[in-house]
Amino acid sequence: MKRRNKPSTSVQLTIPQGLETMKSSTSMSRLRAKAKPTQGYAHVLHLLLSAIFPLVLYALVRIDLTQVAIVVVLLSKWRMLAVRPRFWLAIFRANAVDLLVSIGTVLFMHQTTATWLQLFWAALLVVWQVWVKPRKGALGIAFQAMIGQAYGLIGLYTAWPDAPLYVLVVATGLIAYLSARHYLTGFDEPHAPLYANTWAFFAASLAWVSAHWLLYYGVIAQVVLFLMVLSFSLGGLYYLQEHDKLTPYLKRQIVLIMIAIITVILLFSEWGSKVV
Repeated sequence: MKRRNKPSTSVQLTIPQGLETMKSSTSMSRLRAKAKPTQGYAHVLHLLLSAIFPLVLYALVRIDLTQVAIVVVLLSKWRMLAVRPRFWLAIFRANAVDLLVSIGTVLFMHQTTATWLQLFWAALLVVWQVWVKPRKGALGIAFQAMIGQAYGLIGLYTAWPDAPLYVLVVATGLIAYLSARHYLTGFDEPHAPLYANTWAFFAASLAWVSAHWLLYYGVIAQVVLFLMVLSFSLGGLYYLQEHDKLTPYLKRQIVLIMIAIITVILLFSEWGSKVV
């Protein structure tokens, strides 16, 4: 009888321990989910800080501390230096588009004195931080790269139109390179460095030629307009090709529209406005 009672006793003791283990593992998984920045309380706090960040930049620009606002943007990326130095370049490349958008927003707010327009740029940065920046997938990454390139180039030629020629050439090539590398991360492209360097070289060459006749359409320089039209067109062709949606008819339409826009820009430009 004693031998028969021992198994039953062990079974009765094992069942509560298993239930307790399951409960503890479930509670631990819930705590881990809340601690992740993509969900739970940490995610809500992250979104709140992302929304407050543009308002801090706006306040600094309003009290004429634009340089401090740029320093705050750079300091917000302190985590890039929290790893080994051999990873710094890769992490900088991954965060470059976000830096271009944030610094570009500071420059846009600095270039205007209208309160409503400064708040408008701050609101766009909130949209970037909360909605655009966290997006994944090829389309979301491509959208981020296009916005980053536009912000970087417009901010460069708006804030420093009288910069030395070599500064404009190097900065234009660097912005184009970083944007192209970010764009190509959304695809399984083995030749991403080659394509990014080619686009950077073309952008720098175009900046060198256009800088001798630096024309502006409102606040957008002609070289920026050229690069935006070309990058949107070529980026769209590449995206459609990678997703097997590029038909010969659609390809001809995109190329013809791109050529037509560039032709209109060249024909209606006042080439007498020469700035060296």
